[in-house]
Amino acid sequence: MGSRESVIQNLEDAGCEAGTIRDFLKWFEQGRKEKQLEVLEYQREYLLDRVHKDERRISCLDYLIYQVQEKQDGKGV
Repeated sequence: MGSRESVIQNLEDAGCEAGTIRDFLKWFEQGRKEKQLEVLEYQREYLLDRVHKDERRISCLDYLIYQVQEKQDGKGV
């Protein structure tokens, strides 16, 4: 792994909050790789959940766009 600063930057870039970064660094300094992985996997699951929620929102918008376009084209809804 890179320097402490590069690890912190990577965690920030991955959207980790201060507490998550603090926890990761604690396990990093103690050499507890299994705990480091737990922190990273938790963040990954959190981000993936957000992606899925946003996908559902996009689907709702796509449906409304479709409805508006159909109504505009005179096909009615």
